[in-house]
Amino acid sequence: MNPNQNLVNIRHTLAHLLAASVLELYPDAKPTIGPVIDNGFYYDFEFAPENKPTEKELKDIEKKMRKLLPSWKTITSEEVTADKAHEIFNGNQYKLELVDEIVGKKEPITLYTSGTFTDLCRGGHAENPAKEIASDSFKLTRLAGAYWRGSEKNAMLTRIYGLAFGSKKELDEYETMLKEAEKRDHRKIGKDMDIFEFDDDVGPGLPLWLPNGGAIIEELERLAKETEFKMNYVRVRTPHIAKDSMYLKSGHLPYYEESMFPPMEYEGGKYYLKAMNCPHHHKIFAARPKSYRDLPLRLAEYGTNYRHEKSGELFGLMRVRSLQMNDAHIYCTEEQFADEFRAVNEMYLQYFKIFNVQKYVMRFSTHDPKRLGEKYVNEPELWKKTEDMVRKVLIDSKIPFIEVPNEAAFYGPKIDVQVWSAIGREFTLATNQVDFAVPKRFSLTYTDNSGKEQTPLCIHRAPLGTHERFIGFLIEHYAGNFPLWLAPTQVKVIPISEAHMPAAQKIHDQLRTAMIRSLLDTSSDNFGKKVRNAKNARIPYFIIIGDKDIAANKVTLESRDKGQIGQLSNEEILQKFTEEINQRK
Repeated sequence: MNPNQNLVNIRHTLAHLLAASVLELYPDAKPTIGPVIDNGFYYDFEFAPENKPTEKELKDIEKKMRKLLPSWKTITSEEVTADKAHEIFNGNQYKLELVDEIVGKKEPITLYTSGTFTDLCRGGHAENPAKEIASDSFKLTRLAGAYWRGSEKNAMLTRIYGLAFGSKKELDEYETMLKEAEKRDHRKIGKDMDIFEFDDDVGPGLPLWLPNGGAIIEELERLAKETEFKMNYVRVRTPHIAKDSMYLKSGHLPYYEESMFPPMEYEGGKYYLKAMNCPHHHKIFAARPKSYRDLPLRLAEYGTNYRHEKSGELFGLMRVRSLQMNDAHIYCTEEQFADEFRAVNEMYLQYFKIFNVQKYVMRFSTHDPKRLGEKYVNEPELWKKTEDMVRKVLIDSKIPFIEVPNEAAFYGPKIDVQVWSAIGREFTLATNQVDFAVPKRFSLTYTDNSGKEQTPLCIHRAPLGTHERFIGFLIEHYAGNFPLWLAPTQVKVIPISEAHMPAAQKIHDQLRTAMIRSLLDTSSDNFGKKVRNAKNARIPYFIIIGDKDIAANKVTLESRDKGQIGQLSNEEILQKFTEEINQRK
């Protein structure tokens, strides 16, 4: 068995073991669902208000899990009728709702039993939990509130989270990483460094970028625009709202409406805040006739989108309602597809090198043939064809990837780019998607070399993802110690005393003229405090000016990362910084 699948099965089994242990300690609890998640599992329960577990009591539940584990030597499955399932789960309205859904889909109802615990489940478990699961390889971590089925209209349940790995060593390593991640938490560092802010009057999930955040955004946009210009992208701009007719045509309303903000009624029509840029770009493509000579056409935009994320799912910059996306859509012929898709992946690799991302994998998401027409557009032949095309490019390019079923976009297969930060924490940052369906809905065509009209393929790509998520990742990745080109303040000029201010002002002005983000320390703090403040602000370089520096017609340069560099002339300073910034070292 695939080692990853084996770990998934172990985590799934532990979710069942958790539910069994909770019922031993809280017989009146109602188990609902308990899926596998990254690095572990969770299970949602309804507890009586007067008998809910506390964080302290997680230890008791964990002990019960370890006590039950040796008796779980097998897990058996059984297919039952709807009547039998209703009898078994009588009194648990959550399980009964799931049973009725399964019946509606005409799928088999399967139960899995280990020990004295039986659960409604599709399967995927350790065959011999007592043998396969080490008792010290899992741990319950926290409680949280969670709405049933994720809807605020439903009952609030109690969610119990757990970690699970193949061994105690892996669990310990992950917990060590979590402790380091806590120190690097982008929310704390972002606040300390004045990068972004949230405000109740603005609204949850709607970040305000402070000047330091604005500087980082400017640099990321400059990088993207330079890279895309060299690769013959053209830039466009689109409005923040559009009529419902466009989103009906694209298919986003039928498939994606839950993630969009409610419509605004205006002049007899409905308008939606833009949740994605693609329909607007399709309209730009369609605005003028195209021939095969115009393809590939690469339309790029740093477009602002709005997503109706649930309040409980918002998380700093990682999950927001307003997001600025490094978006582009490439319209190409089938013959051009492989080269275009490969070029996008190579762009990812170029960015990984710049940001020193050393571990990454492409997550190739395909469709589920059983859900055509429901979750995916009903084009079975095109699904197979485009998935084969993407798979071939990935294999030919020797790019590491994993294939994941039933996670494609509704209009075609996609790649989500998984990266690991400097401390080994995993992030989903970017996407590369194939769209074979929506261009046809918009009647997008080009004239081929024989004079016939053809429908182009469309590649959706966002190598830097969104400013929000990418900057959140970079804050953790660098622990706030941004490289010179990306740092909000690139250099701080520190005069030792008031007498040295004219010389400090001169080098500061020269740096600003050279478009280097310099900050002149005009505070009345003593010299030691000025230096400490510069270090605490994580500024890459600081320039010190005192009597010896003025006498030598130089300045003293110190580095955040390398300590004192020594005395340099103003011209040498400017040259050093300009080279380092331009090369994005």
